[in-house]
Amino acid sequence: MFQELKRLIEQMGKDKGIDKSIITEALEAAMMTAARKKLGQNVDIEAHYNDEAGEIEVFQFKTVVDNVLDPEMQISKEEARRTLDEGAEPGDSLGMKIETSSFGRIAVQMAKQIIIQRVKDAERDNIYDEYKDRKGELINGFVQRFEGGNIIVNLGRAEGLVPPSEQISRETYKRGERIRSYLFEVKKNTKGAQIILSRTHPAFLKALFEVEVPEISEGLIDIVSVAREPGKRGKIAVKARDKDIDPVGACVGMRGTRVQSVVQELRGEKIDIIPYTEDSAKFVSSALSPAKVNRVFVDEENRAMMVIVPDDQLSLAIGKNGQNVRLAVKLTGWKIDVKSETMAAEKDDSERNALTRISGMEPAVAEKLSVQGIKSIAMLAALEPDALSAMSGAVEKTCAEWIAEAIRLLDEETGRHAKA
Repeated sequence: MFQELKRLIEQMGKDKGIDKSIITEALEAAMMTAARKKLGQNVDIEAHYNDEAGEIEVFQFKTVVDNVLDPEMQISKEEARRTLDEGAEPGDSLGMKIETSSFGRIAVQMAKQIIIQRVKDAERDNIYDEYKDRKGELINGFVQRFEGGNIIVNLGRAEGLVPPSEQISRETYKRGERIRSYLFEVKKNTKGAQIILSRTHPAFLKALFEVEVPEISEGLIDIVSVAREPGKRGKIAVKARDKDIDPVGACVGMRGTRVQSVVQELRGEKIDIIPYTEDSAKFVSSALSPAKVNRVFVDEENRAMMVIVPDDQLSLAIGKNGQNVRLAVKLTGWKIDVKSETMAAEKDDSERNALTRISGMEPAVAEKLSVQGIKSIAMLAALEPDALSAMSGAVEKTCAEWIAEAIRLLDEETGRHAKA
């Protein structure tokens, strides 16, 4: 009977790739449980796997005494010398081999359950150890079932889970359908390893390009940043380590084959490939692709940019529901304010008109200051007379008067707001 049990353990170890020591330890524990079921819970028992014999040997230990008071724990000196060791003396602990075939069917079934449970626990640990170091990889599997909005994916020896938050909203799957996803988290719980998969993670887009573009996997091209609105549009910024390599062309591929493979995997998600540059204004302009940019005003302190585009490019630059400019902000890390030429001109007119409120300041002077970045009463009030003189060409006395008036106008404005 126990030979059958041994064959079961060997087969389970072979099928599930579990270390032999784990299986033998489980078998030893199971035999000790079966022995105590037959002999009692208080007996002194040890079990050891005999590799040469290919069996578990169980021993019951008893202490040699002159007068036996506890038959389960003690053996008389006479019996010990007759059956175990001719030189036995009181105080010695002697082991007696027990025939495992005597344990009975119930004890054997209990042992089987212990072994199966230990092997399952070991298998779960193996799966966790295997997948915890694979975070960041693309994982292929098949849709096995659906549970509470989750997609359960058959990965072979394990199951993965794509929660609703990691699913692209307009995608649907059927049982048995192939699914590719990004492994971004592995948790360990009482049931073993929980392998969390994603199709919405920005790194999923990056990993797809790493597979499709050899120059990326070889380290010739770097993906600097990624931005996605899953299922709708994505942008990646790329740069080449070798100046002779065109990073955008490499990612697009001959006749667009490489980028189309990614688009097909994402079921139609549009992809913009942006060349990365250290020139922030140029990078932001490219990030607003496919819109064309006329000029950019950079505010380094606030990490913000005002981008001016042709009137007919405004809707393209902003995108449907602001999608294009949102992705550009995520991709570049800059705050972006997009305006058309008409909007910019109206803003400039408003700013110039604000400066002409200053007595004696001609429109031409206001225009000159506006070009140099002084576009409001507040900015004028913050200047020193000599600095304003250098910028406007007016004498310092006049500039001092303009600054004083600007401060007065600001005070009046502040007073009105306070009363309101």
